[in-house]
Amino acid sequence: MTDTPGWASPGSAPPPEGREPGASGPAEPADAADRPGPTEPAPQPGTASPSQGVKWSKQQPPAGQWSTPTGAPAPQQAPPPPPGPGWGGGPGGHGGGYGAPGPYAAWGGGWGGPPPAAKPGVIPLRPLGVGEILDGAVSTMRTHWRTVLGISLAVALLVETTLVLVQGFLMNDIGQTTLDNPNAGPDDVLRALRDSMIGTGLVTVISTVAVIIATALLTTITSRAVLGRPVNAGEAWREARPQIPRLFGLLVLLGLIFFGTVLAGALPGILVLAGGGSDGAAAALLVLGVLAGIVVAGWLMIRFYLATPALMLERQGIVKSMSRSAKLVRGSWWRVFGIALLTGLITNIVASLVAIPFALIGAVASGDDMSNLFGAGSGHFSWTFLIVRGIGSLIGTTITLPISAGVTVLLYIDQRIRREALDLELTRASGAQASATGAAGPVPGS
Repeated sequence: MTDTPGWASPGSAPPPEGREPGASGPAEPADAADRPGPTEPAPQPGTASPSQGVKWSKQQPPAGQWSTPTGAPAPQQAPPPPPGPGWGGGPGGHGGGYGAPGPYAAWGGGWGGPPPAAKPGVIPLRPLGVGEILDGAVSTMRTHWRTVLGISLAVALLVETTLVLVQGFLMNDIGQTTLDNPNAGPDDVLRALRDSMIGTGLVTVISTVAVIIATALLTTITSRAVLGRPVNAGEAWREARPQIPRLFGLLVLLGLIFFGTVLAGALPGILVLAGGGSDGAAAALLVLGVLAGIVVAGWLMIRFYLATPALMLERQGIVKSMSRSAKLVRGSWWRVFGIALLTGLITNIVASLVAIPFALIGAVASGDDMSNLFGAGSGHFSWTFLIVRGIGSLIGTTITLPISAGVTVLLYIDQRIRREALDLELTRASGAQASATGAAGPVPGS
């Protein structure tokens, strides 16, 4: 390594006795006849010269940028401080470790890791840890709480109202005509099955549409929050509306893939059972096939876990967004699975902690049998219980829906930062400077 005057290479030997600590060249004895005269060029900085009769060039560098040549220090200038030991924090050293004075003193008194990442919004623009992803989702909800909670509340209100009405008008009648009636005939059972399918289908369709719209809007809001840009519900709707039909098609296709994979795993057992084979062997084959189908379907769901934000934020088609998700998840399947599982556990625990007290209050206030809460009763619930329990579910869904959507979007952004250096594009898009505030230090583990 070429030494710069005033900058001592780490690991170099300490200067011999009688030399200045800033000199970098070895001492060379010289006779008086070899001393440079007035017409000879001045000795280069860092080279040795006798301690007497030193001839200086008329053109000298500014003070403080070059160390004094070997020999006597310059007139009216104090000698530089000694270097720090090894890589330690010597005064004015380069990075606090080289112990050399000069312009490198501006680097600070110690190596503090890489420069801080820009943080224009809810996350620093660098690869994220699991805690930072969860914190970013919560910070989005806290920063834009009016918009986020307004959307989530509207969706939860629609879903829970539909569920209460279906439970009150259809499911209670089904329980009375079948479960509570020991003399129910085949027609009653078929009618109850038809009503149950209608109620379940109605709740499923309304819930799916509501969740799709909420996911589209919350994806847009979270992407804006990463850049530190505010957005209201109207702007989010105008930006997300063109992609909502594709998002609906994507979720329907993913549902078909899941159930089709499970059905394909169960098909051998069904064929053996239909062909008159051994009931025990057919049942065992059916169970193993269903379990294998669930495992494969779960693997596919994680593989396509990032398809929703890819479709919304990249304006991709259905198949292209699934391909993008597979590319981003490749090599990180277990990481994505772990974060998705942890998010699901957290949101379900939070929703249960909110809903269970309301269900207990509703059961006490209505006088219903407590066994109904655990599915051991007749299945008939009073309107008081349904309404009070619905309020608890409404609050829980309002809180947890933005967290689930936010984690998915931030995980997508994190994977693109790791694989495609998206942080550089986001920094330029946000107008953040390299010295923007953010979390300093090495990239956190995940």
